[in-house]
Amino acid sequence: MATPRTVAFYTLGCKLNYSETSSIGQLFANHGYAEVKFDDGANIYVINTCSVTDFADRKCRQIVRRALRHNPQAFVVVIGCYAQLKPQEIADIPGVDLVLGAAEKFKILDYIDDLSKSSDKGMVQAGEVSEANTFVNAFSFGDRTRSFLKVQDGCDYKCSFCTIPLARGKSRSDTVENVVNNAKAIAEKGVKEIVLTGVNIGDFGNGTEVIEGTKPKKDAMFIDLIRELDQVEGIERFRISSIEPNLCTDEIIGFVAQSERFVPHFHMPLQSGSNKMLRLMRRRYKRELYQDRVATIKQLMPHCCIGVDVIVGFPGETEADFLETYEFLNQLDISYLHVFTYSERDNTPAAEMDGVVPVGERRKRNEMLRILSEKKKRHFYQQFLGQRRQVLFEKHKDSSLMTGFTDNYLKIETAYNEALLNKVATVQLMDINDRGHIEVIVMDIPEQVLDFA
Repeated sequence: MATPRTVAFYTLGCKLNYSETSSIGQLFANHGYAEVKFDDGANIYVINTCSVTDFADRKCRQIVRRALRHNPQAFVVVIGCYAQLKPQEIADIPGVDLVLGAAEKFKILDYIDDLSKSSDKGMVQAGEVSEANTFVNAFSFGDRTRSFLKVQDGCDYKCSFCTIPLARGKSRSDTVENVVNNAKAIAEKGVKEIVLTGVNIGDFGNGTEVIEGTKPKKDAMFIDLIRELDQVEGIERFRISSIEPNLCTDEIIGFVAQSERFVPHFHMPLQSGSNKMLRLMRRRYKRELYQDRVATIKQLMPHCCIGVDVIVGFPGETEADFLETYEFLNQLDISYLHVFTYSERDNTPAAEMDGVVPVGERRKRNEMLRILSEKKKRHFYQQFLGQRRQVLFEKHKDSSLMTGFTDNYLKIETAYNEALLNKVATVQLMDINDRGHIEVIVMDIPEQVLDFA
């Protein structure tokens, strides 16, 4: 076939997926393809999937149908975690032409010329996840405000609910030197903030290649990486996307507390405030350790934002277990929650456990924690009203407004001013509006903003 020259992407799931989609987009660009918006009728659609919940699986099907509405003759390629876990299931979706696994997705251009719309079923190229044993670096580049930089992939943990090790393989990392070089390249593009991302970034340092049956020697630790990144000129902010509480050491917390570039924001998955449930989930800590991590962070950085992942409705979670989690979270000095309703995943120990929680009860518990999250977030925001903080300004979906985040992850909103885009400026935090964002007055505008204006 003649090589199509337009491609569009749709990304589901985590920041790691976004970084990889961006790098795959660069592969297409280097081979003469023009990236277009999803609704513009591209010749090739690439859908990067997640499989953390059943919703993500259903969403993939919806996106395939949407792509074909815009161009019924388009070639549809599905990659990502869902593609590795259930390649044949995806190949059976009407309109899917190619399914690529974890080891094959970065070779996507090798398969494009073999696509054919005449086949009744999509072509599958998805080997065993053990074949995904090398690290492929990636970073996103979109609106020049923020970049997601992949530093680690895969996971050696065996949490009983999680399919990520089955979808991405064993833990492996980039080198410190290469991550620093990528950060410098991002800085040259004018990006002001880098978000470090991976599956389990606190486990950084396992080497770029994993040999089956061996555990690679640690080449470096996460603390070594962030120390080197802190020296990179041109990046004003580094943000840690998420880190396991057992890997968020005193040394890491202390470093962030004194760093001028690493912002006071930690996102640590908890999953449950009940030690009984943490054992069933096969987590590597108890609630007491998590409580200690929060206390240490707040002692060194009282202004720090702390986000929490939590799962409700896990098998065996009684009403008493849930209320134990609720009360634990209620008394913790945290800033917001990401609440996940447990859903059964094939090939996980949790799917075979007794004590299944009715779906309606799972949803009720989710709603209770969602409301708690809103209260926590508002309380955290209110502590800073009247104060001055620095904000990195970015676009808003409403063209009359612009938005941004403070270093400690307060979301602000103000009238649009093109001169402020991708600039860091001092603001005074005024009131919380109906959308839950803080309205501000811009105070100390940097000279380069004035010159640009």
